Amino acid sequence: MIDLPVIEPVETRKKKPDWLRVKLPVGKTYRNVRKIVDDHKLHTICESGNCPNMGECWGAGTATFMILGNVCTRSCGFCAVATGKPNPVDWQEPARVANAVKLMGVKHCVLTSVDRDDLKDGGSTIWAAVVRKIREESPSTTMETLIPDFKGDWDNLNRVLEVRPEVVSHNMETVKRLTRLIRPQSKYERSLQVLERIRKADIRTKSGIMLGLGETEPEVLETIDDLYNAGVQVITIGQYLQPTQMHADVVEYVHPDQFAFYRQYALDKGFMYVESSPLVRSSYHAERHVR
Repeated sequence: MIDLPVIEPVETRKKKPDWLRVKLPVGKTYRNVRKIVDDHKLHTICESGNCPNMGECWGAGTATFMILGNVCTRSCGFCAVATGKPNPVDWQEPARVANAVKLMGVKHCVLTSVDRDDLKDGGSTIWAAVVRKIREESPSTTMETLIPDFKGDWDNLNRVLEVRPEVVSHNMETVKRLTRLIRPQSKYERSLQVLERIRKADIRTKSGIMLGLGETEPEVLETIDDLYNAGVQVITIGQYLQPTQMHADVVEYVHPDQFAFYRQYALDKGFMYVESSPLVRSSYHAERHVR
């Protein structure tokens, strides 16, 4: 018998640099937020999306609520949210979310959702109901709604715009060349049309992109230009982090200096507010974006 050499498995995932280290979630306020979320059977993108800022945000008493369940009809290559057949719509969800917001004393509430392409209204009826119910229970609370593209059904989009959240956000996520790869059921131009319609409704308009997926600097600058031309006023730029080995690879960990360059470029372009650093996510410091 011939002894064959032992071949050690090769680690293909890139090692995270020091600037991507985050603190573990701890503290009394964090535990209180988790209890409220659990007691009301709510979903948060903080948990479902493996957000690196969960400790900081929850420790400050804020969270981003994800409505319409925690199973998405789309299969984006960057997203940790489960893909599959969602459960039926829960018509009690608006009341539960509003009650949680009131109990937490949230001053600025961020709402997002999974894509519900299985529903004729794309989930927009629940979206509008949640906003109205929060206003009813917490009149002084401002809101940001991070919405899907509703497959370009403008009646469904208008249903959200009609309840007039203070900020309406729709994320571009990546540059035009990588959209089909990273967001196979989405379209770059359709997302721009969504943002244009939000701005035409005279509502604070926001979008976000991720870096490290293989985009080039000129492509990032082109995307920033496109977002500005669509009327976007607030932009967030963060580092893509691979949720699991089944998701898109991290091609590059972009240095903080490059994020600072993009931030200055966007400010010089005319954006009202820019968040740009490796750990930035679309709802990071969201309370500042409404001012």
